[in-house]
Amino acid sequence: MPHVSVKLWPGKSEEQKARLAERITEDVMSELNCGADSVSVAFEEIAPDDWAEKVYRPEILGKPNTLYKKPGSSR
Repeated sequence: MPHVSVKLWPGKSEEQKARLAERITEDVMSELNCGADSVSVAFEEIAPDDWAEKVYRPEILGKPNTLYKKPGSSR
């Protein structure tokens, strides 16, 4: 606990994903007061043409109560 899943368009380097995973892990540890060994981070690349069907409609529009940061908002 916890597991963080990041969905993004293809094209980010392995180095970028590794750095982001490190930053996410650090923030999760700090905010939830847990150790690095309990945090996992996954990346799933979704093609732009599939974004609406696989991410936007089911996970953003379909689950608005689970979003703590909505697209189009600065916070």
